Amino acid sequence: MDCGNSLVTIMVADMDRAVSFYTEALGMPLRFRAGNDWAELSSPGVKIGLHPARPGAPPMSNGGGVSLGFEIPNLEAAMDELRSRGVNFPAPVIEGGMERIANFADPDGTPLYLYQQVKRGG
Repeated sequence: MDCGNSLVTIMVADMDRAVSFYTEALGMPLRFRAGNDWAELSSPGVKIGLHPARPGAPPMSNGGGVSLGFEIPNLEAAMDELRSRGVNFPAPVIEGGMERIANFADPDGTPLYLYQQVKRGG
């Protein structure tokens, strides 16, 4: 099976609020928007689709077992930049293993996280 490009679809309660968060707070380019029916953003390695939560649509991801992570080279710098744009990191950075993780959420409660690979000596 050749999957080609990948797309993660996130159900949202308010399209304008979601587009604003992903483009302004996270800095993702908006590739396409069809009013309040669909918006597509790009991030290296994945496209993200925003879809309104409507009857018959899959449930919103808050509590749905889905989480979206973004690999970044410098965790503190990325967190500082996102905080300046209004993003809240409610818990301390998780340290351990081969990565450092900072959890946050979008306006609908979709779990998101930043992670930085850690190089260990040895």
